[in-house]
Amino acid sequence: MDTTIDKIENSEALIKIRVKEDDYQPGVTRKIKDFCKKASIKGFRPGKVPAGLVKQMYGTSFLVEEVNHKVSHELNHVLRDNGMQFLGEPLPSAKQETIDWETQKEFEFLFDIGYTDEFELKVDNKLKIDYNRIKVDKKVLDETIENIRKQSGELSNPEEVSQGDTIYGPVNSADGTIQQEVSIDLDEFTDSFRKKLTGLKTEAEIELDAVKSFKDKEYFGRISRLKEEELKSVKNKLTMTIKGINHVVPAELNQELFDRTFGENVVKSVEEFTEKVKETISKNYENESLQYFNYKVRETLVEKTKINLPDAFLKRWLLETNENITEDILVKEYDQYAKELKWSLIRGKIAKDNEIKAEHEEVISEAKAMILMQFGGAGLAEQLGPQLDQFADNYLKGENGENYMKVYNQVQNQKVYTFIKENIAVKEKEVSLDDFRKLS
Repeated sequence: MDTTIDKIENSEALIKIRVKEDDYQPGVTRKIKDFCKKASIKGFRPGKVPAGLVKQMYGTSFLVEEVNHKVSHELNHVLRDNGMQFLGEPLPSAKQETIDWETQKEFEFLFDIGYTDEFELKVDNKLKIDYNRIKVDKKVLDETIENIRKQSGELSNPEEVSQGDTIYGPVNSADGTIQQEVSIDLDEFTDSFRKKLTGLKTEAEIELDAVKSFKDKEYFGRISRLKEEELKSVKNKLTMTIKGINHVVPAELNQELFDRTFGENVVKSVEEFTEKVKETISKNYENESLQYFNYKVRETLVEKTKINLPDAFLKRWLLETNENITEDILVKEYDQYAKELKWSLIRGKIAKDNEIKAEHEEVISEAKAMILMQFGGAGLAEQLGPQLDQFADNYLKGENGENYMKVYNQVQNQKVYTFIKENIAVKEKEVSLDDFRKLS
C-alpha cells in the first residue's frame, strides 16, 4: 500500500491510501478457501464446493471486507506512528471518487483529518499568576458556626415570617410562562426587601424582582434553574405565594453539638470548637483557592500559547460523530470545546517534555480516595479495611480499562498543575470571602 499525507490549509490534511491487488488478493484468496471448507451449498458435498463458484457468489463481498480491513489497519498505523499531532478522527473526504468493486483492481481512499503543528510553550518565572488565599475573618467564622447550630437545631413551621426563616412556595409570572416551586432563605434577600417580608403569614403573596430583590443578582436564577432569557422575557417580575415557613431554633453551643459535629470528645470547649471550625474552613477554602488558581493557570496558558486548530474540520467531525450535537449546540459550545482541547494539548506537552507520569501506586491511592469520598470521608478507611483495596481494584478494572485511564489522567493532571505552580512566579494574596466570590 502507498500512503501519503498532504497538508492543505487551516491545519487540515488529506490522507491518501492506495491499495493494490497484491495487498488484498492473498487475503481474499484465503477467505475463499476457508469458506469452501465450511460452505454448505445445495448440490455439493460439504468441503467440496469449487473455489470458482464461491468466488463468483461471494468474491465481491470478500474483496470489500479485505480491502476495508487493510485500509482501517493502515489508518490506525498512520494515526499512531506518523508523528503528527492529529485531532479528531479521519472522515471520508468529499474528494473521494465512487468505487466500482466489480471492475477495479486498485483502489484509492481519501480521508480528511485535522492536526496541529508543534507549538512553543514556556513555563517559567516570566509567567505571573496571583494565588488568592481566602481569609477566615470573624464574619465568616460566625456565619459558619451559626449554620452548624441551625443544621442541628429544632425545626418548626410557624404561621408568621420572622428573621432568619426560610419560605417556600410557587413562583409565577403574570403571563403564566413561569411556574416554579422554590425555597428561599430570607438572608438571601436585600435588607430592604427582607424587612417587607417580616410579619407576613402563609398564603400571603409577594411581588419580587428576580434580580433586584436579592443580594446576589444571580441567586434566583440558580435556585430556580430558570434561564436568563426566560426571566428577561417577564422583566424579572414575579409573584410568590408563601405556602410554608421553616423556622429553626439554633442548637446550643454545648458538648452534644461538639460531638455531633466533630466526633465524641474531639473538642471539649467553645474555644476548641471555634478553633476546629476555623481549621476546617481553612482547609475547604484552600481547596477553593487551589481550584481557582488552577483555573487561572489554564486560562492564562491557553490565552498566551499560540495553537492553530482545524476549526472547520473539528466542527464537521463533532456533528458527524455525535448524534446529540446539533448546529445550534455547536455554535454555543464550540469555543469552550476549543479552549478545553487547547488546554489538553498544553497539558500533554508539559507532561511529555518534563516526563511527568502517574505511578501505578498513585493511581491506586487516588482511586481509594475517590471511593472513601463516596462512602462519606477518609474516616471510614479503617472500617473498610481490606475491602477498600478490593473496591479500588474492581473500579480500576471496570469499563475495559477506561476507569484506570481516567484516574491516571486525574493524577497526572494534578502533577502537571503542581509543576506549573513550582516553576512560575506566584504571588500570594489574602482576600476576603466576598472579594474571592467576586473573582471566581
